[in-house]
Amino acid sequence: MRIPIYIIYALLAAFFAALVPIFGKLGLRDVDSTVATVIRAFIMFAFLFLVALATGKTNTTGFDHRALLFVTLSGVAGALSWLFYFMAIKGGRTTAVIAIDKMSVALAILLAWLLLGDKMDFKTALGALLIVLGALLVSL
Repeated sequence: MRIPIYIIYALLAAFFAALVPIFGKLGLRDVDSTVATVIRAFIMFAFLFLVALATGKTNTTGFDHRALLFVTLSGVAGALSWLFYFMAIKGGRTTAVIAIDKMSVALAILLAWLLLGDKMDFKTALGALLIVLGALLVSL
């Protein structure tokens, strides 16, 4: 059985996402969380820009006003998420912050159902509920 490439990408995303709060907590010890978020964003920009150049993926064809609007909104939402995330891990218990942050998965499932028309069956709803319950158990 061949594993679909998106599953491999998702596993890699999860692995690297798991490193973010660990490195973040270590780096925030004596640093303002907002400044750290700005530096992190700059490093992400530079790294991703170099990846785009190295892979030749710099063609912006197809980026109309609508696409640009939603990519911009996604960027702002991501920036706000990381701003509050770094503020939370600087001042709080890392495991609790990680668990609460992962409730975003359940919220995204709900929003994908409401706004994008994604499938919401019993299994999906139960999985989302279990994510919320698990996050609450870990964070308390």
